[in-house]
Amino acid sequence: MCVGACILERSCLAVVLAVAAMTGPAAFAGNWPDFRGPLHDGTVPEAAESFPLNWSGSEGIAWKAPLHGRGHSTPVIWGDQVWLTTATPDGKELSVMAFDLRDGSLLLDEALFRVEAPSPLGNDVNTYASPSPVIEEGRVYVHFGSYGTACYDTATLKVLWRRNDLPCEHFRGPGSSPFLFGNLLILTMDGIDFQYLAALDSRTGQTVWRRDRSTEWNDLDENGKPAADGDYRKAYFTPILLRLAGGEEQLVSAGAKAVWAYDPATGAELWQVRYEGFSGASRPVYGAGRVYVNSGYSRAVLYGVPLKGGERGDLTESGVAWETGNRIPNRSSPVFVEGRIYCVNDGGIVSCIDPETGETLWYERLSGQFSASPIVARGLIYFCSEQGKVFVIRPGEKLSVVAESELPEGGVFASPATDGERLLIRAATHLYCIGGQEAAAAAESEPGAP
Repeated sequence: MCVGACILERSCLAVVLAVAAMTGPAAFAGNWPDFRGPLHDGTVPEAAESFPLNWSGSEGIAWKAPLHGRGHSTPVIWGDQVWLTTATPDGKELSVMAFDLRDGSLLLDEALFRVEAPSPLGNDVNTYASPSPVIEEGRVYVHFGSYGTACYDTATLKVLWRRNDLPCEHFRGPGSSPFLFGNLLILTMDGIDFQYLAALDSRTGQTVWRRDRSTEWNDLDENGKPAADGDYRKAYFTPILLRLAGGEEQLVSAGAKAVWAYDPATGAELWQVRYEGFSGASRPVYGAGRVYVNSGYSRAVLYGVPLKGGERGDLTESGVAWETGNRIPNRSSPVFVEGRIYCVNDGGIVSCIDPETGETLWYERLSGQFSASPIVARGLIYFCSEQGKVFVIRPGEKLSVVAESELPEGGVFASPATDGERLLIRAATHLYCIGGQEAAAAAESEPGAP
């Protein structure tokens, strides 16, 4: 399917978001092709009435599959296949795993790239397998930043092409996930040395275009060298695609010190908004005629940027409607639900934000720390903590926790995935499949032992 030619029609919005190889909820078909789903914003277009709400370590689990190594990549789903990546803790072996969605049986476990001397992570937040795959009919694309990118045939489970020659010193590990636009696989490479986007031909892996960031750096020390070894120049963002009035397509891609919009077909820069942030990972989200962009560390700021199409040049002074730095996450992405923005920051504070003004309407604390981006299913928001707790809240005038469940092993940094009936959550050592007919059958036959 052609990603670039598909548009999500929303009659209530003047600007519409073209985000998937589908035209709306009827075309969802249970596929979760991207780490934030078919709409690239965490929304489940069509969830079953039986979509899981409560579970525990002994109830509601259809299956769990063991994982080796460390990785924070979100699983992607197409048909009955689930794909994810993992890596050894030292980053010297980068692997791809595939599972059968129906029962969790292992289809593929392959060490795809071997790296002689990967750069140290320097923290316990990132891994060498944090970028999520992206999948379409017949093909899945796995990405480990500059350490390697490859395409698999999902029928034969064989590698069709691979690349490991795109330069970028990630310094603390890769994080940006790939993005599919028609026959282009767009990679975001924001390191301490190089900062650019590269579009590869998804059929062959050959480079179609490359666009360097037009960043105005202000991080030089007294010797004229980047301060903090270039730490202020890196980022981990993943872009989104907007289709604006008149059919103009804009690829909105945040990086260190600025967010840009590009023509996704050519890589031509359209506009930019400058800020002070760096090292962010929160993906932009769109709603009510604005794109909402998180600047990242050291103090995250959320910007509301109105877009109608035709925007050009530097919009920093004239094109930003509002900005807020109150309790904004560094890593987790926001969701847009029922005309409001919801997000959870690293320390567990949930905020509800007015998209017109940027005003925080309310905020409350949940227990734990949070890195994963939430999803929205059947009008409810699912927040997953690093400790393995999942809080389900109802959007509204105050915090309303509908359900609270837990995976006892913890280690949940990856965003959840779903086929609309079952919920997939990646924890420290296992991939969990929650809900669905398998969970009901397991509970009937062997309660407490899925």
